[in-house]
Amino acid sequence: MKTLLSGASRAVLATAALTAAISSFGTAQAGEFDGVTIEAKLIGGQQYEALYARIPEWEAATGAKVNIISKKNHFELDKEFKSDIAAGTTSWCVGSNHSSFASQYPTLYTDLTDLVSKDVVAEFVQANIKAATFDGNLVMLPRAQFDVSALYYQKDLYDDADKAKAFEAKFGYPLAVPETWAQVKDQATFFADPPNFYGTQYAGKDEAIVGRYYEMVVAEGGKLFNDDFSPAFNSEEGKRALQWFVDLYNAKAVPAGTTNYLWDDLGNGFASGTIGLNLDWPGWAGFFNDPSSSKVAGNVGVAPAPKGSAGVRTGWSGFHGFSVTKDCDNKEAAASLVEFLTNEDSQKLESSAGPLPSRTAVWEYVSEQAKDDPYRSEVLAAFKETAATAFAVPPTPLWIEATNLIYPELQAAILGDKTVDEALEDASDAVDSLMQEEGVY
Repeated sequence: MKTLLSGASRAVLATAALTAAISSFGTAQAGEFDGVTIEAKLIGGQQYEALYARIPEWEAATGAKVNIISKKNHFELDKEFKSDIAAGTTSWCVGSNHSSFASQYPTLYTDLTDLVSKDVVAEFVQANIKAATFDGNLVMLPRAQFDVSALYYQKDLYDDADKAKAFEAKFGYPLAVPETWAQVKDQATFFADPPNFYGTQYAGKDEAIVGRYYEMVVAEGGKLFNDDFSPAFNSEEGKRALQWFVDLYNAKAVPAGTTNYLWDDLGNGFASGTIGLNLDWPGWAGFFNDPSSSKVAGNVGVAPAPKGSAGVRTGWSGFHGFSVTKDCDNKEAAASLVEFLTNEDSQKLESSAGPLPSRTAVWEYVSEQAKDDPYRSEVLAAFKETAATAFAVPPTPLWIEATNLIYPELQAAILGDKTVDEALEDASDAVDSLMQEEGVY
C-alpha cells in the first residue's frame, strides 16, 4: 500500500513548485514589495505546515517579509479576531478564514475584487467563489482545503473470520464496512476494548460537535433551524441524533475525554492505532497512511460518509481560505501573498496529502495523479461521493454564537448531567432568545 506521495515525488513537486513560483512573478514583479512586512494570523496544525513552508519562496520573489503573529485553530482565531475588532487592533494584513466563520466579519476583511484579477478568480471552482462572496464582496480566496468528511477505518477489523462470526451472532447481520450510522454504533460498540482500543470517536466541544450533531440531525431527516432561523432541532430527529452520541459514550465505545476533543485530537487518535472507525476530513488522508506519522499506515480504508435513518448521508461541509484586512497598510502585497498561497502550485502541494482542491485545473491534476495509486484513488472516490450531497452550515452570521449556546447542552447530555430532552429544550430556548435579541425574528 502506498502513501499518497513518495518522498522522491514530494521532492520533485517541491522543486517544480519553487521554479514555477519564481517564474510566475516575472521580472516586472521581482522585488516589488521590498521592505514590506506582512503580519499574518493563520490557522495552525500539522496539515497546514507544508503550505506555510512555501512562504519564503514568495518572500524571495517579492522582497517582502511575512511575520506570522498568531497560529491557532479556527475556534481560537475566531475569538482573537472578534477581540481585535472590538479593540480596533486590525492593522495586521492576512488572516485564515473559513466559509463557516466568514459571515461574522463584515467589518474585518476587504473586498478582493479589485486586488485579484478576474482571470485568477475564474480559475477557482465557482461554487466556492460564490460561497466566499458576501454582500457582493469577495472576502477570501479558497485554498485546497474543501472540507467534507468520509469514514476512515482499520481494514484488518474486517478480515478476522472469528470476529465476523461473533458480530453476526450478536447483531444479526454480516460484519462489513458500515453504510449507516446505526451500523457504526453497533460496530464501534463491538470493537471497543477500553482503555486499549475504542470503536470510534467524535469531536466533543465548540462548533465541532455542533457541526457533527447538525449533520446527524439532517441524516435523521430533520433540520437545525427553520427558514426564519428559529431553532428546529428540539425534535424527534434531533433527539435521535443526540442519543447516538450519548449511547456511544455510555457504552465506552469512545474515549472518555472525547467531549474535550477537537480535530487534531481526532486525527492523532486514529493515527495512534487505538480507534477503529473515524469520520474525518480529507486533509488527514496522507498523514494516516504515512508510516512516519501513523501506526495504521497500510491498513487504512476510506468509505463515503454513512447515512442516517432517513437515508441521507452526513455531509457538513465548508472550505478554508485566506483574507486581507481592511486596515492593512499594503493591501496589494497582502493580496499577492493570498494569491500565492492559493495558486495552482500551492494547491497541488496541499492536495498531495489528501485535501480537496478548489481550483478546477488541480482537480484534473489530482485525478490524473491518483490513477496508479490505489489508496489515493480510494480516498478521492470516497470524498467525491460524499461531496456530491454535501451541505453548508446554515447561512446566518449568528452561526458561531448559536453553536456556543448549543454545544454545552450536547456535552451535558453526553456526560449524563441532563437527559436528551432536557438538553435540547435548554439549547433550543437559548438559541431562540439569541435570535430574538438580535432581531432575526
